[in-house]
Amino acid sequence: MIKNYLKTAWRNLLQNKATSFISIAGLAVGICCFLLLATYLINELRYDRFHKNADRIVRVAYSFKSADDKEGRYLAVTQTAVVPVYKQEFSEIADGVRVFNYSGDGPAVVQYSDKIFNEKNMLAADGSFFNMFSFNFLKGDATRALTDPSSIVITQSTAKKYFGSDDAIGKILKVDDKHNLMVTGVIEDVPAYSQLKFDMIANSAIVNGIKEYKWSSASNYSYFLLKADANIAALEAKMNAYIKNILKEQSKDAVTLYTLEPLTRVHLYSNAQYSLEAPGSIKYIYILGIVAVVLLLLACVNFLNLVTARSAERAREIGVRKVMGAMRGQLFMQFIMEAGIITLFSLLAGMVLLALLFPAFSNFTGQQLGFETWNTVWLTEALVAVFILVILLAGTYPSLFLSAFKPIVTLKGKVSGQAGGNVLRKSLVVFQFVVSVFFIISTLIAGSQLRYMQSLNTGVNRDQVLVLDIGGIPFKNIEAFKSEINQQSGVLGSTASYDSPVNVRGGYSINTAEGKTADYSLSVTAIPIEKSFLTTLGIKLVAGRQLNMDDEQQVLTADNEKRVYSFVLNEKAVKALGWKPEEAVGKKIGLNGRMGTIKAVAKDFNFASLHQEITPIVMFPEYDWFGKLLIKTSGKNTASTIAAVEAKWKAFYPNKPFDYHFLDQEFEELYKADQRTGSILKAFTIVTIFISCLGLFGLAVFSTRQRVKEIGIRKVLGANVMSIVGLISSDFLKLVLIAVVISSPLAWYAMSRWLQDFAFRIDISWWVFALAGGMAIVIAFITVGYQSFKAALSNPVKSLRSE
Repeated sequence: MIKNYLKTAWRNLLQNKATSFISIAGLAVGICCFLLLATYLINELRYDRFHKNADRIVRVAYSFKSADDKEGRYLAVTQTAVVPVYKQEFSEIADGVRVFNYSGDGPAVVQYSDKIFNEKNMLAADGSFFNMFSFNFLKGDATRALTDPSSIVITQSTAKKYFGSDDAIGKILKVDDKHNLMVTGVIEDVPAYSQLKFDMIANSAIVNGIKEYKWSSASNYSYFLLKADANIAALEAKMNAYIKNILKEQSKDAVTLYTLEPLTRVHLYSNAQYSLEAPGSIKYIYILGIVAVVLLLLACVNFLNLVTARSAERAREIGVRKVMGAMRGQLFMQFIMEAGIITLFSLLAGMVLLALLFPAFSNFTGQQLGFETWNTVWLTEALVAVFILVILLAGTYPSLFLSAFKPIVTLKGKVSGQAGGNVLRKSLVVFQFVVSVFFIISTLIAGSQLRYMQSLNTGVNRDQVLVLDIGGIPFKNIEAFKSEINQQSGVLGSTASYDSPVNVRGGYSINTAEGKTADYSLSVTAIPIEKSFLTTLGIKLVAGRQLNMDDEQQVLTADNEKRVYSFVLNEKAVKALGWKPEEAVGKKIGLNGRMGTIKAVAKDFNFASLHQEITPIVMFPEYDWFGKLLIKTSGKNTASTIAAVEAKWKAFYPNKPFDYHFLDQEFEELYKADQRTGSILKAFTIVTIFISCLGLFGLAVFSTRQRVKEIGIRKVLGANVMSIVGLISSDFLKLVLIAVVISSPLAWYAMSRWLQDFAFRIDISWWVFALAGGMAIVIAFITVGYQSFKAALSNPVKSLRSE
């Protein structure tokens, strides 16, 4: 019996090749997109779960809010005292480790023999790091690999880069020309789904001031391994009571708190600033999950629509079979078999398409995605579940609908329930285009927002600014190097700073201010700069004068207590202090113990992501350490300008690799996630339109086939081609217009919520909805237009011959 069902179903599919192809193509694309997004979601949800004790590890986040700071700060970094002190004080903590982003302020220069590289992905950590975190060791002992102060552990790829096929264990790597570190372990490359990503990790002894337990400057990432019975909320309360007692001298209105974030929730749930890597978002996980389901539903809707649309053609077949004794259950099984065959072919085609798209999707997401992302059992179960789900969604209703036809009615050429079927098909077409128009509108708005961010005047002239990472180079050498490159053709100027000017991360406090109370405190962002920083980057002043050599000379003294600083504040900082720009100039303030005078007030500029409002910032000349050298170029003969700078670099620093990038690249990197969102919207807009148009095309084929004789009569009575095309197309275009009306408010609401994440954002204009609606109508007309013109140009004699 089953063999007969399969044979009949197969023959029926071959007889209707166009319908079968459209159904299989639509389902294949829908299944592929569903599994592609599911793979990405699984990868995001498994972040950091590979560690043996992942459920007992927490990251400490630090928040501080002063009386004069309404927003406060919530940071992923903490002070050096947190781990050693709390580990000793509270029995709930089994172990703890501090992690330092050693190359965070500039790449580490690592040398072995004649090989020298800039390492941008180097960490330093306490000796117990590998006791807490489960990275797979290929060589070395995990329990002791990082315990020696001069030890370093590297990944398999890094070992190959430096040592080729030689054994890396015991080899000495020279770091920053001052640390000789012995390789004590080689691990597998760190998984992409780890928040702790590194190519090499050294013992924290190489970090300056590591032995000082400070409660002021936040500079490291703190992780605790809790005991199995530890209560996180209770431990947080103890920690915060302890720090309150330690900092009892601070302002009574200032609040310092620690939050314990479970390791497996950090990536998707934490909003702490300055994480080791840009976090994901559980909100986007929900959105992409909904998109995956919707795409699968669209494909199922296509199949359902096409099968029910063919009901009139199959009515006589069903009637004859029922007269010959076929039971409804038997007919139902036949139609389910047809749905099963189409689903099986679609699933196989979708898997092939999935395999082809994995490399491109991996590059796009920055994650290594593939079938190996899945557990074998999970993948098998997922494929079986998708197969059954699609049959149930796409096959059950058509099977019930077709098998319910009454033979007496169908043999007379009528189809019972046809009106209800028409309403259902129209509703499903509307649903498909609601989704498509929703994506079109969302894509247009997201694109407009991204273009707005790229064109916005942020107050920093980023154009043609060459950036060199110079971490650790003495100030006097920087001055000499600057003097040389400023003479090069194509170089307009140069300067140095601690951070990138488009992403300043330094957390400071103004704890002394003229005319304020003794316990006054204002949280600010601050950045050490070189005197020509403002002029080179085009940052405007609203009051005061530019920094000069005298301002630098005042801090070029070995005695820290005698240093006198000249500060430049932005308008926000001056306003927070309660002053106007003109009256702020000349006022005395203290910044984390640095005493000095406000020399100038700068016009507000964006020094962080446009997701954030502009906040108070203080800039001051320093000489101890700079991370970035910024070279303003003319943009003419850029290649020769870079070559000239490289030649000077090699003359000054023969043992430091020459690596450069442009400031615009750093700016764009801040919006990588937003650009990815925009690209995802574009990709799935195309997919939804493709699936919807496939279904619309199939329905147009059946609609014109059913109206062949009507069209013939109209042509005989004098109707022209365009009137017939308009008649056929109008039925479908009305449905698309309804979809535009329904989807527009939904898209407006969703994108309004999305735009709330940006402090600087566009206003949603009416033309977006008009353009999206127009695009949908044109796409729909093109889709049904071919069939409409084909029917309108047909010979009426042939269509009326059977009457």
